[in-house]
Amino acid sequence: MSTARRLNLISIDNYLAGEQQSTIKHEYLGGVVYAMVGARNAHNMIAANALVEIGRQLQGHKCRVFNSDTKIRVRMPSQTRFYYPDVSIICHPNPQSDVFQDQPSVIIEVLSESTRRIDEGEKREAYLTIPTLTHYILLQQSEPAAIVYERGEPGFDRRVLSSISDRIEISDIKVSLELAAVYSGVEFSEE
Repeated sequence: MSTARRLNLISIDNYLAGEQQSTIKHEYLGGVVYAMVGARNAHNMIAANALVEIGRQLQGHKCRVFNSDTKIRVRMPSQTRFYYPDVSIICHPNPQSDVFQDQPSVIIEVLSESTRRIDEGEKREAYLTIPTLTHYILLQQSEPAAIVYERGEPGFDRRVLSSISDRIEISDIKVSLELAAVYSGVEFSEE
């Protein structure tokens, strides 16, 4: 007799309906729901700085920048997932009545020690399967640095930026994200 615990998987429809009622956000991985925890002020400042800088550059452009209240649906071969990235750029939006986006061009996550394993592992693997994604950007919380995954041939190229004077060029939508702007006002200390 097996003593393995059986999971009661939640349907996508039940997850989406529950998120509309919930006071906290949950991510969805193939029927399993995980509550999200709050972030530090430094994390929120970095995300907000990136959001404002990108939003300023996209004025009058068909692409739009979205904050961490926007879910991204990732349809993988074996399951569907929903994540809340810190920042996303959407050039082919879902209808405004939807509660998620399917076709992000850019996804940005702010890394902390507590999120690093998931952001660099599970989420990276899922996000890089999205056909429309051109950039997955990980912004360090502990120092002015970024890990950038950029679509190339035959897949994604990885590069690390570690100088406050560095900039991330997203040429297909004419956005340039300067690390100096992203980290403006952020005080660095040990986590």
